[in-house]
Amino acid sequence: MHAELIFTGTELLSGQVLNTHGQFLGQELSALGIEVILHTTVGDDWERMAEVFRQALRRSDIIITTGGLGPTADDLTKETVADVLGLPMVEHEPSLEAIREHFARRGMAMPESIRKQACFPAGARVLPNPKGTAPGALLETDGRVVIILPGPPWELQPMFRDSVAPYLARLAGRGAVSRSRVLKLTGIAESVVQDKIRDLTREENPRIGFLVRPGEVQVRITARAEEEQEAERLVAECTEEVRRRLAGFIFGVDEENLEEVVGQLLADLGVTIAVAESCTGGLISTRLTDVPGSSRYMLGGVVAYDNRLKEQLLGVPREVLERHGAVSEETAVAMAQGVRRLLGADFGLAVTGIAGPTGGTPEKPVGLVYIALSAPDGTCCREFRFPGQRHSVRQGSANAALNLVRLFLMGKNHL
Repeated sequence: MHAELIFTGTELLSGQVLNTHGQFLGQELSALGIEVILHTTVGDDWERMAEVFRQALRRSDIIITTGGLGPTADDLTKETVADVLGLPMVEHEPSLEAIREHFARRGMAMPESIRKQACFPAGARVLPNPKGTAPGALLETDGRVVIILPGPPWELQPMFRDSVAPYLARLAGRGAVSRSRVLKLTGIAESVVQDKIRDLTREENPRIGFLVRPGEVQVRITARAEEEQEAERLVAECTEEVRRRLAGFIFGVDEENLEEVVGQLLADLGVTIAVAESCTGGLISTRLTDVPGSSRYMLGGVVAYDNRLKEQLLGVPREVLERHGAVSEETAVAMAQGVRRLLGADFGLAVTGIAGPTGGTPEKPVGLVYIALSAPDGTCCREFRFPGQRHSVRQGSANAALNLVRLFLMGKNHL
């Protein structure tokens, strides 16, 4: 069974808005055994939208549109679908009432222009939208299924999972189902990862793919089978083998991120941490505090970019800065010990380095970073040399710093 995705909105073509729907819908449909054969993005133009929709009807079993369900004149999706299919637009009273209640709860009268959002092609099944005022719709026509979804991801995703996925799961002839697992690694280069599992990547089912981000390598394992249990078994077996070969570098699975893993370790042990940052400019503190409940273990952070702050706030001795420089093992160690002492934390984490693009020398090139961790029984420091531009160096530094904490808390790294 083939599906085609039509993304509407001039803002997508102009690059003003990042289109994340392709990834989400592709993964969801693949898991249901539905193959996506084409993505098309079209602006807010009736003729172009109509032509794209006509073409999709000729070649695909399922057509999913996103966006264009708002109240303004350039929101044309439902009207275009209705016109191409030769259907009148009709008002859906329960949707209209739900929209009125939405505004009433906010102490507002419903603008008359919003009424348009309660109109649908005749015969459509209305898909409720608990996150907004624009319901979706589903039509069955001449053996085809047309699914109309809103544009905002926070509205589209729950609507798809709650209303569309159960419907699609009941369709006959969907084909093989797909299951995937993503292993997230840090502290290892992509080339080394590939060398360690090269023989596994030659397999057709399951298949292994790679995604590289600053300071992180992701290994995606995907298997297809006629039955869900078989696909799960294939993924599990391959995952186990990849884990065996790369165990020391894997920090998370699927949606897990490094700051959540570190935060859970800190919370489980009942210990606290404080962070001193130079080249990362608060990035590590931001990531740690992005995790709900992080106040249990994250006491605070100091961004000491200038040497005077390293000396005055963190207690880095002036002679250390003058003799070894701000980017040095000695300074990183003093920063970690200083922030731990200053904020009364169990652990002090510090980062200092040269993020670039300027400031490097032959002795201390761009990408050189020192990361130190101070604990009650001592302090350790590691030297790193990160490739890439400023953003990559900063992200890689933050990942390496969090991973240093993770390994220490798991007993895999010693001071």
